[in-house]
Amino acid sequence: MAAFVDRVVVHVTAGNGGHGVSSVHREKFKPLGGPDGGNGGDGGDVVLEVDPSVHTLLDFHHRPHHKAGNGRPGEGSNRHGARGEERVLRVPPGSVISTLDGEVLADLVGVGTRVVLAHGGKGGLGNAALANTRRKAPGFALLGEPGESVDVVIELKSIADVGLVGFPSAGKSSLIAAMSAARPKIADYPFTTLVPNLGVIRAGDVSFTMADVPGLIPGASVGKGLGLEFLRHIERCAVLVHVVDMATMEPGRDPESDIEALEHELAEYSGEEIDLLGRLRIAVLNKIDVPDARELVDLVRATLEERGLQVFPISAVTGEGVPELGFALAAAVEEHRAALPEVEPVRITLTPRAVDDTGFTVEPDPEYGGFVVRGVKPERWVRQTDFTNDEAVGFLADRLNRLGVEDALEKAGAVEGDAVTIGDVSFDFVPTLPAGTLTVEETAGLGGRGTDARIDAPHRIRAAERLAAKKARRVPYELTETWTDDDLPEGDA
Repeated sequence: MAAFVDRVVVHVTAGNGGHGVSSVHREKFKPLGGPDGGNGGDGGDVVLEVDPSVHTLLDFHHRPHHKAGNGRPGEGSNRHGARGEERVLRVPPGSVISTLDGEVLADLVGVGTRVVLAHGGKGGLGNAALANTRRKAPGFALLGEPGESVDVVIELKSIADVGLVGFPSAGKSSLIAAMSAARPKIADYPFTTLVPNLGVIRAGDVSFTMADVPGLIPGASVGKGLGLEFLRHIERCAVLVHVVDMATMEPGRDPESDIEALEHELAEYSGEEIDLLGRLRIAVLNKIDVPDARELVDLVRATLEERGLQVFPISAVTGEGVPELGFALAAAVEEHRAALPEVEPVRITLTPRAVDDTGFTVEPDPEYGGFVVRGVKPERWVRQTDFTNDEAVGFLADRLNRLGVEDALEKAGAVEGDAVTIGDVSFDFVPTLPAGTLTVEETAGLGGRGTDARIDAPHRIRAAERLAAKKARRVPYELTETWTDDDLPEGDA
């Protein structure tokens, strides 16, 4: 018999993005083929999907580690890498996803509901995608980003309209077997039910589901018995039914004390967030087929009705009173369904970025000194950079400069030589030169592909120097000497 598991810790890792490739087209009689490196493929996502055919989290208990496929690297001839294979993890309806700290991330209820648990890394661009009018043949490509890696807790909370609660051996499993086609284990000893049982019941034109959980005992809300482990399965129930054992022979127990003990445990478990006591609306007096139990019904009924409970004496063995109970439960479920708010259409909210939002922040590093730059774009660009390639490092410097990181560092008080940390990389702050501002004479000394002499530049060329160089390149040609016929060689007149 397969074990029932309703809480697991799962470790998932999305696929890494494939690296872009640096390649130059080579073909006979085509000496200037140009860059043709393809982009890397995106890494696969890890997705949770609700599957009604799954009823337990047993598979995750035996296999808690899951990883999606990595994206393929790009290739020459403009061939892009394939996307990594998506990893779909199928969970039962009613699964709640939360962090290890208890923060709820998703509540998966509807069949087919999907949620991306870990996003795959973006693939790196090849040098063909990085080429422009100023950088016609890049000697580098961008690296693929690593996929997200998260640890989450998956809890299963059974979805049922009616929940049966009560002491061990009160007849909850017998009742659900008498009213539905479910066949739970039934025996004459306590804690026969070790896992929640679900049954589908039809009363007239109304169909609803019923669940019973392992028996509750005093102290269940603090871990005694099996109650605390399975009380989560009644959180979603619209109606709670207290099954009272009218034929118990245990000393110190009677129907009224059982009701009081149950209400105390439900109040302790639910706290202020969940009103379980408000859902306890029906009391079932079971086992009235026993002569002594039938005599107690009239003595207990009035007291329970004063508590606001509907009382139904039944016998799960003979079926006496079971049809009446079924119609009463159907009416309570219909009342709850009618009170539910109508589902409003999903509205997409677009929030524009603030005018003063630069997309990054610059903060002093109190631990190691220097400055720390935080932001989605800067951190992503650092992850995509191959720091063994000088040209790629120069490209990163240009991107950070255009984003305004360099100016922000200077405003924050950074001087040349200060440590700057972006993501997992720390480097010395050296103001760089934006791409495309070098003169022809300066670009002649850049070196071969994959290198960038701007990294070793002694200082940053200011705007006035760039403007002067630009004007110098645009001086029109003027004829400075006048030729006459006497100046021409003989015979050329």
